[in-house]
Amino acid sequence: MFGNGMMKKMQEMQAKAEEAKERLNHIKLIGEAKEGAVRIEVNGNGVITDMTFNDELQGEELKQLIMLAANRALEQSYRTKEMEMAQSAKGIIPGM
Repeated sequence: MFGNGMMKKMQEMQAKAEEAKERLNHIKLIGEAKEGAVRIEVNGNGVITDMTFNDELQGEELKQLIMLAANRALEQSYRTKEMEMAQSAKGIIPGM
């Protein structure tokens, strides 16, 4: 079904994707809420790596601010990952 050229391109794309995932592990992205009262750090693969928050926050307000900051950080992570993966495919997949 696939020629040797196509199989080689797929293997090359897989290797580049793995390299991109490794690079993304070292990228730090920050999401904040309430002017930094809650701060969530994620890596480029969308894994939360750190979280800080003002000790005065509690209950529902703290919960809402954590979710807001996490969603902001994860959105950045998704965009970064998408760009990194597209860059990995460039030159291998026509039209990328």
